[in-house]
Amino acid sequence: MSATDQKQSPDTRERILDVAELLFMQHGFEATSMRTITGRAGVNLASVNYHFGSKEALIQEVFRRRLTWLNRERLRELDRLEREAKGAPLKPHLIVEAFFGVALRMAADTEHGGHTFMRLLGRTYTEPTEFVRNFLAEEYSAVVERFKEALIKALPGVPREEILWRFHFMLGAMSYAISGTDALKLVTECELDEKDPGALARRLMPFLLGGLRAPLAEPQAKQKNARKAA
Repeated sequence: MSATDQKQSPDTRERILDVAELLFMQHGFEATSMRTITGRAGVNLASVNYHFGSKEALIQEVFRRRLTWLNRERLRELDRLEREAKGAPLKPHLIVEAFFGVALRMAADTEHGGHTFMRLLGRTYTEPTEFVRNFLAEEYSAVVERFKEALIKALPGVPREEILWRFHFMLGAMSYAISGTDALKLVTECELDEKDPGALARRLMPFLLGGLRAPLAEPQAKQKNARKAA
């Protein structure tokens, strides 16, 4: 294959994305150089510049190619649930399963890159850079807003602020969990079996639902009772 053919080949583009995704997950954005990416992908820098133009654009495309599917599937699930509910509030566990379940199914995919990507996403949440944080906030804005409003409608007795905090905590728990057990190994001698990626969903979903269903903190419960009495 000539240098020109290499630059223009769709296979070259996907190979660059796959290699960049893996290296970013393993080493982070700052520690991964373009030279390392091109060397592992077996391409020259001209190929990367042809397809992406810059390292920042490459990072964006690494996220966009999978986030597009992830967000679309989440909204498809929520749309289906809302159609079936015919205007009635959804059960909270269905909302949680639609949002987090799709992501955990992707994390269980070890054949098509989903597992690698979700570990990268988890690492990004725990080690954010301003550029990536702003990009993800824009990519997620419409989807997160839809799910927040669905939870607020589903939990009329819970203050809006508390729902937002719990959603925030659930996002954090998922991000930490899918990033792998490396952090846990730093503080404990416990060895966890990660050979079954699907086991993560079976362990994490009950934990997330338990957090969502937890009783209100005492000051908030008193405020709620005072409003009822009034």
